[in-house]
Amino acid sequence: MNLFNDLADFAVEEIEDLIQLAARLDQHPEPEALRGKVLSLLFLSPSLRTLASFQAAMVRLGGGAFVISPDMSIHGLESRAGIVMDGVAAEHIREAVPVIAAYGDAIGIRAFAPREDLATDLQDAEFNALRSLVDKPLINMESAINHPCQSLADWKTMDELGIPKRGKFVLSWAYHPRPLPLAVPAATLHMAAMRGMEVAVLRPPGFELPPAVMDKAHAAAAASGGSVIETDDRRQAIEGSHIIYAKSWSSTRHYGDNVADTKAREQLVDWCVDEPWFENAKPDCRFMHCLPVRRGVVVSDRILDGPRSVVIQEARNRMLAQMAVLYRMLKG
Repeated sequence: MNLFNDLADFAVEEIEDLIQLAARLDQHPEPEALRGKVLSLLFLSPSLRTLASFQAAMVRLGGGAFVISPDMSIHGLESRAGIVMDGVAAEHIREAVPVIAAYGDAIGIRAFAPREDLATDLQDAEFNALRSLVDKPLINMESAINHPCQSLADWKTMDELGIPKRGKFVLSWAYHPRPLPLAVPAATLHMAAMRGMEVAVLRPPGFELPPAVMDKAHAAAAASGGSVIETDDRRQAIEGSHIIYAKSWSSTRHYGDNVADTKAREQLVDWCVDEPWFENAKPDCRFMHCLPVRRGVVVSDRILDGPRSVVIQEARNRMLAQMAVLYRMLKG
């Protein structure tokens, strides 16, 4: 494996193999598996779980990792082409990325969406530009429109919980005071469809997912025997569900326009997941979220701290799923 960028690049059997490998490495550690191997980690966006879980994964497999972030360790990075660098930035991305990659056996890159132009972000233009500078095995640690590491961990979590492959999965928009990227909702939707689930995207008007994201999910569902719908009817979406996965995202009608987006969402503060949301769900319906999550904004304390929540299990599975990816990438 030289590239881990999108679950769509793999067959279901390959995803299941990674999940089985992650479980085996958890139960039967191999602390010398990646001895002498180095993982370069470039964070152009902030992180807690991704940064810590990748470092922990490499240590548990006997390797090492180093982290580079403009806010932590270098004097600003310039990314614009054809620029005269007489400003604050001391280094251009075209030199920095190949150098960082050269110090490791593989590299992980995290770069959030600029959220200025929807078409550009749907094409993952910024991440692909960075990818073109790398000649080492590469892991997408979250880009404008994808987060395969989170999706692999979420698939593993549902397997552990015994959630049926044909179970019902609700991806629900939730209130957040700021517009957020599309990467997690797009990747999560595709993951659930690829797993063969009955998927309902629940969102208020104005926050429809882009056609390209929905088309990709429909294609995955068709191949797996699953289904995908999109609705603003909460009762219809949640009825009989096994999972409610909450995540906020930008208004696609006002993409890149923060003023209009804020105006659209300021009437939606009641989109905070709480126990009444689960009335028509399965009795043991679980709550999932990628974290970080705002308590009392996205979800109530009683859900987040109660038996429905599996967010900590998801977070631990980030490390285990990434161990499997690194093992396949650096050991075979």
